[in-house]
Amino acid sequence: MAFIQESDIAEIKAQIGELKDEVKILVFTQSENCQYCGEVQTILEEFSQIIDKVKLEKYDIESNGELARKYDVKRAPAIVIMGPKDYGIRYYGLPAGYEFVALMNAVRMVGSNNHELAAETVEKLSGLTKPVHIQVFVTPSCPYCPNAVTLSHQFAMASDLITADAVEATEFPELSMQYNVRGVPRIVVNEEHHFEGAMPEQYFVEEVLKAVN
Repeated sequence: MAFIQESDIAEIKAQIGELKDEVKILVFTQSENCQYCGEVQTILEEFSQIIDKVKLEKYDIESNGELARKYDVKRAPAIVIMGPKDYGIRYYGLPAGYEFVALMNAVRMVGSNNHELAAETVEKLSGLTKPVHIQVFVTPSCPYCPNAVTLSHQFAMASDLITADAVEATEFPELSMQYNVRGVPRIVVNEEHHFEGAMPEQYFVEEVLKAVN
């Protein structure tokens, strides 16, 4: 079954635009205990056929354990989106529904080598002195989630100290329980600091800075 409909291809190409750099997507799946691994692989295969500069590499998380460790991938399905460098952009789960927008945004930013952040935000992030791990819990039916995911991925592009994971909450219930996810988007920064809801860029960066200061 095709996930991407023929009628949507022109709009997807328009959203992505002309990419300057090749975008490499690494997808890690596993043969057991992974409900949507097949679907994730299929949707990425279709997407890579539509966008010329997207190159897809498929790996099994168990048989390619060394590579998974290199990219700090601990669970499947996992998607790594990278360009000339690894920016620390990750997506765990099926990027379906509204979350397909977050996937397109990440590819557009990485492929154009442009995080699209305001100069003031970049200046604030440049003051970071220790690693920051952002996890954004989402669901495919949440219209506010792609904005939170995209902001976290923008921050990861702008700072080598930031890694940003989008996590599909219903596919990883143990993580959702661990971080007390009751509504989405729920953003967890460095395990301890958390906040919920869609936020403008200037407020989102302040919440991230609170977590490290």
